[in-house]
Amino acid sequence: MLGDLTDRDRAILALEVSWPRHSGAKEEAIRTQLGMSPARYYQLLWRLIDTEQALEHDPLLVRRLRRIRDSRGVQRSVRMQGFVG
Repeated sequence: MLGDLTDRDRAILALEVSWPRHSGAKEEAIRTQLGMSPARYYQLLWRLIDTEQALEHDPLLVRRLRRIRDSRGVQRSVRMQGFVG
């Protein structure tokens, strides 16, 4: 249910929606607005987009982020296979 998102979850999704692509100051915004390291932010974001609550909250954003994450996972897998083989 939508009510299951925490304030932090909503803040993470809001930052991701509002952030223009390819801007170098995102890490600073993560630190100042959310009070966490960028690494922690991305850990929480990738976990969050797997929840039904996040999907209900902002389906377009969550689907876009899932596609981006899945695409990067495939690219990473292909690169790793190149090193193994």
